[in-house]
Amino acid sequence: MAAFPLTSRAPGEVIFHRGVVPVTVARFLAEVAALAARLPGEGPVLNFCADRYLALVGFAAALSRGQTTLLSADRSPQRLADIARGHGARYALSDTGAALPVPVLSPEAAPGDAAPNPMVPAAMVAAIGFTSGSTGEPRPHAKPWGALVAGARGAAERFGVTAGMSILGTVPAQHMYGFETTVMMPLHGGGAGHAGVVFYPSDIAEALAGLPAPRLLVTTPLQMRALLGSEVALPPLAGVISATAPLGEEMAAEAEAAWGAPVREIYGATEAGSIASRRTLDGEAWEPYPGMRFEIDAEGASVSVPGLPAPVPLSDRLEWVGEGRFRLEGRLADMVKLAGKRASLAGLTRILTGIEGVEDGVFVAPDDLDVNPRARLAAAVVAPGMSAAAVVAALRAKVEPAFLPRPVVMLPALPRDAVGKVSRGAIVALAWKR
Repeated sequence: MAAFPLTSRAPGEVIFHRGVVPVTVARFLAEVAALAARLPGEGPVLNFCADRYLALVGFAAALSRGQTTLLSADRSPQRLADIARGHGARYALSDTGAALPVPVLSPEAAPGDAAPNPMVPAAMVAAIGFTSGSTGEPRPHAKPWGALVAGARGAAERFGVTAGMSILGTVPAQHMYGFETTVMMPLHGGGAGHAGVVFYPSDIAEALAGLPAPRLLVTTPLQMRALLGSEVALPPLAGVISATAPLGEEMAAEAEAAWGAPVREIYGATEAGSIASRRTLDGEAWEPYPGMRFEIDAEGASVSVPGLPAPVPLSDRLEWVGEGRFRLEGRLADMVKLAGKRASLAGLTRILTGIEGVEDGVFVAPDDLDVNPRARLAAAVVAPGMSAAAVVAALRAKVEPAFLPRPVVMLPALPRDAVGKVSRGAIVALAWKR
């Protein structure tokens, strides 16, 4: 049976930065063994540690015991309780505590003597990740250990992550994007993660300054916008990785000019993981990760991921552009038809957020758009100083009349989760159920 070690890093390499003393692989393995020795005998385990290093130690300890980890970026007590009940969690690991229907244990463990680097079967379901639920109920997706290892190695190769690079993530470790880049990549790719929780621009700048160069920033378009708007100076960066939402060329250009580093996007899904990337300013073509095999035709697209048992259908419409690269044509569920014309909600949103004075916004379609001839799109907009009429007037010159939003809901901020995804249900409630 195929198997991979818990980590492919050498014992003396630094795998994480936590406090003033770097954590070596040898120390990490000792802490994993110490925690594993006091874990309950059966899983699965719900891991919602905020400290990224403790999240890693908890995941690794459970994995070494043959237990699956449940990962949810939504740390609300109700959501965590629902996952614990619905997926049979036997216990939880947390550094903050929460009232849950299972015992909650602290992952802190004093390291003992030198510990082995355990082998883990490639087919073992190491983790179950959940979709964000921004467009409906969050759905679980099993992640075999072999697929996670292949993804980490592919990402490290693509982004040039080697030993000695520092990785700062602004995305929770329990989100699959954050998990792959800031937990799995230090295990099987390279670099050393940063343990602390950062959110505000000043937090990010201070944390980066405390890490040795070269530095890689793993973030989202929403957090990039906040960083650039704050004008907080960042120390030199080797690169920036963005995901969870489309990144506009204008923002990418502003970021590269401000930080002097290439900005690259990841394309992926919770079901498949990270599967392709591009440098935003190089154009719209995406390059698959090593080992990914795409099937693209008029009916849709799927991808075969090393370590996954079957091809994964993709929710986006793709088109080959040559040299093994593809272009995104829009989400299959994102295309809308009105008055005999078609448009993409994501494309309309990009037009909306490109209007001067608009800080944030999103287009949404009603549930009855396909059956109600009187149904119209709506837009939620953050634009201090502008009226809804002014937003519509600006859109009138850029989009077909059928796609002008009715209503336009003006908000102080959009209802976004920890990684910037907008809750469609919340927007629908504001637009049509008030």
